[in-house]
Amino acid sequence: MKKIALVAALAAVTAAPAFAQSSVTLWGRINTTVESQKVGNQDRKVAVENNNSRLGFRGTEDLGGGLKASFNLEHGLQSDTGAASGGTQFWNRQANVELSGSFGTVRLGTWFPDSYFSTVDRVSNHNHDTGTSSDALFSSFAFGFRSNKVGYFSPNMDGFSFIASAHAGEGAAGDARAFDLSGNYEANGLHIGVTYAQADTVAKRKNYTVEADYAFGPFLLAGYYQREEISGARSRDIGRVSAMYTMGQSEFHFNIGGTKSGGDGTFKNAGASQWTLGYNYNLSKRTKLYGFYTQIDQKLSNKVGDFNSLAAGIRHNF
Repeated sequence: MKKIALVAALAAVTAAPAFAQSSVTLWGRINTTVESQKVGNQDRKVAVENNNSRLGFRGTEDLGGGLKASFNLEHGLQSDTGAASGGTQFWNRQANVELSGSFGTVRLGTWFPDSYFSTVDRVSNHNHDTGTSSDALFSSFAFGFRSNKVGYFSPNMDGFSFIASAHAGEGAAGDARAFDLSGNYEANGLHIGVTYAQADTVAKRKNYTVEADYAFGPFLLAGYYQREEISGARSRDIGRVSAMYTMGQSEFHFNIGGTKSGGDGTFKNAGASQWTLGYNYNLSKRTKLYGFYTQIDQKLSNKVGDFNSLAAGIRHNF
């Protein structure tokens, strides 16, 4: 027993320097609303809604000489039921490993398209573009190609940076190669993003997006324009603008967007508009109470596809 204890002690001492060089963080977000919703001509209903709650792990090891290895694991969950939001896919939001240094970052695995974070996510910001008030109009096909990716993130060069990623496709039935590119400039409260996404499906899909947001004093103004092109279908244009005014712990939000008919999905036969009015009260940096009213008008007869919701919710980050 004494020999076993001695070996265990020596092993702990030997391993200590390695553990000191790495760190793992548990983090997440629980975001839930109670809503009064109306869909088309159906009767109004009361619903408890999950707003993209998630649980994640991230870790970093300092390899020395400015080189670092990192990983990200992120699981989506339904805060209203406790169920996983990705079906049988547990790490349904992120699962990747990366190596970074002065050259930038190389990442392998699964993550959301960076063209989204450079544009749409920065405009529909009253509830972090989640839940029933998220942007329902923009071209989101790139979300279907977020796995099996290789990506490069450039270092910041006097405010400029770019990100490029490729989805392998791997020859699976119904799968295809896809690419996602974004360029960003940020300085003195101004951000400008320019992105391009492409999927080489049978009906080849492309979108181009330009975004700008500017923070000055208590105001934040933002907007984007997007062009979606699908071979064999009509192209469509999408746009949105938003504004936020901050007063103490309170935030007042408004955003409005619209799209022409086109594409091959929800808005194929009619255009649509969406607007949201919201209020956030920040109890702390991690916790907020909020409310919003959102409405989608799909421009179809008999109110088919229309939606509106009056909501109140709590969001907590940890």
